[in-house]
Amino acid sequence: MITIYHNPRCSKSRETLALVEALNPSGTPVNVIEYLKTLPTVEELETLHRQLARPVRDMLRDGEEPYKALDLGRADLTDVQAYEAIAAHPILLQRPIVVYKGKAAIGRPPESVRELFE
Repeated sequence: MITIYHNPRCSKSRETLALVEALNPSGTPVNVIEYLKTLPTVEELETLHRQLARPVRDMLRDGEEPYKALDLGRADLTDVQAYEAIAAHPILLQRPIVVYKGKAAIGRPPESVRELFE
């Protein structure tokens, strides 16, 4: 299964979804999670972070209001604090994120998810 954390209002997310569908000629099911409607749990975010294998800050959208209000740019931010902030304010989740075969990639730019299919 392929999973994409998707915001249909985001052009990069729509482009990434289209690319995933194009890279999926075998018809592997695609699970589209509109994370603003289906909120991710702290546990799901922890798993997603491991699959990304990138710093937790890469999961955060730093231009969003809650980022500033919660002072998420501070140096001592822990992974758990980041997960909790995203779970409470899903607009903070960087988008889109594609998960395939136990690995994940952020679709910024959309072409960066190609590595999952190689």
